[in-house]
Amino acid sequence: MDRKMNEEEHSNHGSKQARRTVYLSRVEKISACHRLHSNHLSDEENKKIYGKCNNPNGHGHNYTVTVTLKGKVDPVTGMVINITDLKEYMKKAIMDTLDHKNIDLDVDYFKDIVSTTENVATYIWDQMTQLLPDPSLLYEVKIHETDKNIVFYRGE
Repeated sequence: MDRKMNEEEHSNHGSKQARRTVYLSRVEKISACHRLHSNHLSDEENKKIYGKCNNPNGHGHNYTVTVTLKGKVDPVTGMVINITDLKEYMKKAIMDTLDHKNIDLDVDYFKDIVSTTENVATYIWDQMTQLLPDPSLLYEVKIHETDKNIVFYRGE
């Protein structure tokens, strides 16, 4: 009986491993500037709502962006996704489009959308889903705008 269980455990090891769900995260740091300003509000309303973040000359942040995938471990590769591939997708979605940019002026998406961190998170989500071979793996985009201000987006 013990031998039979050991054989079953051994033969099912790969399939049991494949059923396990793992969360895989990668972090990138970007520097970018923006101005919180809505074209749908008056200058007075913008100043009241956004305060110093409505400065006409903008302001900058050193953002920390964490992308988390959720998926099954492949029994052959032992990975949810090759981390080298994830690094490349994040480079295209985040680094190439946002790093050292004026978000409002350099990223077409923000032409008529206020560049709040909430909207930056949804922008990154959309970019990542276009690049990932299996977009359903994307679990979360988390952005630290400052040490105290953090935004999470999970595609909802």
